[in-house]
Amino acid sequence: MTKRIVLTVLIALVVFGAIFGYKFYSISKMMAARAGMQMPPVTVSVASVQKQTWPNMLTAVGSLASYRGITVKTELEGPVREIVAQSGAVVAQGDLLVVLDTAMEEAQLSGLEAQAKLAEINLTRARELRTNGTNTPSDLDGAEASSIQSKAAVSQLRVTLAKKRIVAPFAGRLGIVKVYPGQFLSKGDSLVVLECIDPIHVDFSLPQQDLSRLAVDQIVNLKVDAFPGRVFEAKITAISPRISDATRSVDVRATLENKDEALRPGMYARVEALLPPTENALVLPGAAVVHNPYGETVYVIDNGLAKQRFIKTGPQRGDLILVTDGLKEGDQVVTAGQIKLRNGSAVRIDNSAAPEANPAPKPNES
Repeated sequence: MTKRIVLTVLIALVVFGAIFGYKFYSISKMMAARAGMQMPPVTVSVASVQKQTWPNMLTAVGSLASYRGITVKTELEGPVREIVAQSGAVVAQGDLLVVLDTAMEEAQLSGLEAQAKLAEINLTRARELRTNGTNTPSDLDGAEASSIQSKAAVSQLRVTLAKKRIVAPFAGRLGIVKVYPGQFLSKGDSLVVLECIDPIHVDFSLPQQDLSRLAVDQIVNLKVDAFPGRVFEAKITAISPRISDATRSVDVRATLENKDEALRPGMYARVEALLPPTENALVLPGAAVVHNPYGETVYVIDNGLAKQRFIKTGPQRGDLILVTDGLKEGDQVVTAGQIKLRNGSAVRIDNSAAPEANPAPKPNES
């Protein structure tokens, strides 16, 4: 009985060993075959790292403001007698805009002028009498005071008459006239907007750390949505001496000519304050950079293999990006096909469908 059990165990061990040996042989052969296999090269597009003169700039969103701009209002009340101003017209300084009714003031002026003339005659007579000693110094003083008061009353009424002829305080373009003949106006009622928009200002803010990079007369470029593709050039004319407590930014004003009046107050503009360019800057297409939580990488082609490399980048301009560390001029970097690569993957270069690298790309619809 014992010999039979031992024999059975030996037979089982032999069968198990044979099965195990066959499996081990099959797996070893498969692994050897796999090790001898070579993965086909991955098709990628590449571009060379180049040296360029890189333009530096500070960007912000600005708001256009009039060189001079006011809402013309009345200082006195009264009905409108005449409207000379035309909506949208260009006016010179001193041009008549609106005339209020002055019938009452004109009637009063005649009486005050007569009183002033009589006071002047009485003053002359008082001086003659005083020379002869036939009146007192008090009489002469009273005559002089009466003459001065009469003249002052006439001057005051003439100022009132002048204020009822409302004129343009400076040259510019009128807005929409908001009054009509016969309308009664109270003090402070709005008549029309007057804007001087040539030249015109653009106001914007930049972070306080950029203050040292700003200077008066520095060139600023503007772009507005109303005129796509057009660039307006301005110069910085004022930098605020105070940093905002709320935003820790500095307010800046630039001024530019606006002879065709294309720019209007209230427009938003994209502002680019130009700085000295960086010479011999290393530049590559932005499509080559792979962004990861642990840093930015590119795949560099080395002897037909893709090698992953960490880099440091700077600002981006269009499809191009500035490289500050990790690459050198002439390095070939993968711009398309990175998702299929591993470190050390063999590659085949095909640039027939390489992505564009334009510093100022435009949508096809434009």
